[in-house]
Amino acid sequence: VERSEKNPKTGNKLQGQCSVLREYIRYLSSSLADERVDQRTCLICGDRATGLHYGIISCEGCKGFFKRSICNKRVYRCSRDKNCVMSRKQRNRCQYCRLLKCLQMGMNRKAIREDGMPGGRNKSIGPVQISEEEIERIMSGQEFEGEANMSWSNNGDSDHSSPGNGVSESNQPSPVSTPSSSRSVELNGFAALRDQYIGTPVSTHYQYLPHLFSYSAHSALMPPQTRSLDPQSHSLINQLVSAEDLEPLGTPMLIEDGYKVTQAELFALLCRLADELLFRQIAWIKKLPFFCELSIKDYTCLLSSTWQELILLSSLTVYSKQIFGDLADVTSKYSPSDDELHRFSEEGMEVMERLIYLFRKFNQLKVSNEEYACMKAINFLNQDIRGLTNASQLEQLNKRYWYVCQDFTEYKYPHQPNRFPDLMMCLPEIRYIAGKMVNVPLEQLPLLFKAVLHSCKTSVSKE
Repeated sequence: VERSEKNPKTGNKLQGQCSVLREYIRYLSSSLADERVDQRTCLICGDRATGLHYGIISCEGCKGFFKRSICNKRVYRCSRDKNCVMSRKQRNRCQYCRLLKCLQMGMNRKAIREDGMPGGRNKSIGPVQISEEEIERIMSGQEFEGEANMSWSNNGDSDHSSPGNGVSESNQPSPVSTPSSSRSVELNGFAALRDQYIGTPVSTHYQYLPHLFSYSAHSALMPPQTRSLDPQSHSLINQLVSAEDLEPLGTPMLIEDGYKVTQAELFALLCRLADELLFRQIAWIKKLPFFCELSIKDYTCLLSSTWQELILLSSLTVYSKQIFGDLADVTSKYSPSDDELHRFSEEGMEVMERLIYLFRKFNQLKVSNEEYACMKAINFLNQDIRGLTNASQLEQLNKRYWYVCQDFTEYKYPHQPNRFPDLMMCLPEIRYIAGKMVNVPLEQLPLLFKAVLHSCKTSVSKE
């Protein structure tokens, strides 16, 4: 919002058009109030710091950049004299100098978990001072040469994790990568948004996924068996599907040939879609089979925390034909300016990459309405949200639909023993992406959606 106000050409057009996103940011701002009390600045770029990351005070952007650079063994080049100015606005211009300053200020590589998962390996690890020779070895890539055959995501779940660096131990594309997933996204006047899709693997510790990994290992050993669906599972799934509004979205997404869509018009359309999708989630709650089992306070708390995740899940599944069809046609008529392309943030880049990965995963799985309904209920019933009055009851409901979904997938897809773990592993990725969306400036959303929809539609047409 602050960045929108600084650009009078777009800020005035965008303000007042998006009640959903405005409330979304207001909610997240209040929920993160404790984290924003500390007004210290990032030692790398001077942006507002969010805490102690890898040994030094830094912002979320530099924290993520350092982690990805080290985990993915990135080697950068500086086109100038290796002393580029680092500031909030200029930090994305030279990755070499940004990483160099991270090392010079004492960011500690040993504080990064070797499996690439979030959370840090040791919260007590502080900053380090390393020699110029060691810094040069890291910047030139020599430090990583002895680790060429080691994987930062080596927990046996690479097929289910987020994109990572797209390379397996044999230095060949991983199973989740496709030829198009390693290519850059092409836009009008924008040669490439990134050389390849990267991301930070999500954590393997999912409290709402009981026995997921033991189930995955066990199911791979068991031969597929034909069996019937448990009557109770059948009944609960029917109730969940009945609660869904599976009718096509009513928001018009048609455009005349030759019409050029402006940034403000596309932004307004995205807001209208968000409004309709949010309204459907509110109506969905009232039809849930367990509606009378929870308090209104808990429902309000759950919806406030998960509505963006529910919208994202529905957009990638039951409404995907419209989103990646009609909406993609609208975004293709929008041509971002050079200034918009230049200002596209690192947070927007990461969200774009992860959304493209998630789209391909869902497109591969071809999620059924029954599976979607179960996934949505499981994601909604998150007992780890603050302010709940009955977390234990939520946990029981969560497990109920977790096992219902497992029962259905084993019955419906007996020859796909890994299907259920694949579905469940998408939920943390959805949660992560939805959380990162708050860091993307509002005026960059039209470009973000254009990039995602363009890439996804192109990959589907090539298949």
